[in-house]
Amino acid sequence: MGSRYLTTLEVSMNAFFEHHKNSIRLHYRCFDRLLLNGLIQPFQQPERVIGFFNSYRQGRRVTRNELGDIAEQYKNWVKNRSQKWGVPVLEAPDGRRDDFIDPYFKQAKPDQVVAILRAREPGRILIANGNKKDDRWHLQITQRWVIHYNFYVNDARWGRMFVRMCPYFPFSARVCLNQHHWLANRMREEKIDFQQCSNAFLKCSDPQRLQEMADSLSAKDLLTCGQKWLACCTPFFTENERKNHGCQHRLFFAQVEYCDNLVFHRRAALDALGQRLLDANRNIGQPNKITTIFGRKVTKHYRGELKTVIEDIDLPNPVIRSHLRQWVYQAVRARPSESAHRTRHQQRRRLRRQEGSGESSPTPPEDGSDH
Repeated sequence: MGSRYLTTLEVSMNAFFEHHKNSIRLHYRCFDRLLLNGLIQPFQQPERVIGFFNSYRQGRRVTRNELGDIAEQYKNWVKNRSQKWGVPVLEAPDGRRDDFIDPYFKQAKPDQVVAILRAREPGRILIANGNKKDDRWHLQITQRWVIHYNFYVNDARWGRMFVRMCPYFPFSARVCLNQHHWLANRMREEKIDFQQCSNAFLKCSDPQRLQEMADSLSAKDLLTCGQKWLACCTPFFTENERKNHGCQHRLFFAQVEYCDNLVFHRRAALDALGQRLLDANRNIGQPNKITTIFGRKVTKHYRGELKTVIEDIDLPNPVIRSHLRQWVYQAVRARPSESAHRTRHQQRRRLRRQEGSGESSPTPPEDGSDH
């Protein structure tokens, strides 16, 4: 999952660690949040959808009413499942969802769904354009803002995670994992003593083994977990259809965060370091300096954003963010754990599209009548 050659960032982090190693009590690297988009690839082509309904749904015509009925059936399934599992269906809060959902994970058992959140999100859905009089329909995959269901799960191996499902055919999905929770479960299995604080480990009795486990993460670990819960949350297809007829989600990376975690002995040493970094990099966001981060020249033909902003100032961890097609950010945590994060890969289609064209975010429709 990586190169054996050190990148510029890795060399810099090694030098940073060597310089401050006497002040650091714990250092490890691992993936942080992993966002995976799930698509059933054959159904991204409308003609394949028609073929599926002809072969496996008694030749039913794919009309607007048929697609609406499928979505309604999914909503009823969520209601029935929530009653059987004994979990609430909640409206998404205005603030941070992680904080809102925290109490539901207390005393959670392995492989237990703890809560379901409803929220309007953008998703890829299949629509049928036409009219009932002629009974002629044109199928099209498009992006619409619709209600999604977020299943918050305590997975037996991955711990805390969620699966976001679109109830409209062809059931686009997103899986969110975090390697910190995965590592916590692995250390419990091996009886390694550790202390976890949010997205970091403050203490670990065997740091070398911690790093070995972090490096052992494989694509199979991601696929096994993702496919298990996507199958559970897509009741429209039978097990035979998923295994033998291509009705299974394929997973694609949407966002991957990889971090170097440094835990210092004393807060005072880190405070002094932070002040020196700020003094040395006050001009980091100026146009003539920003190329030192992204390694590309800014010319008059550049059409994207070119600015440095301070975001999330109302939260405990403000972010300094510099934009240049991609973006880089610096975050400082006002907690005992101090982490230096770097983003390996951030693929945000909507952000890239906005930066290239100056478009604003789409506004949600008044209702779902056009679905």
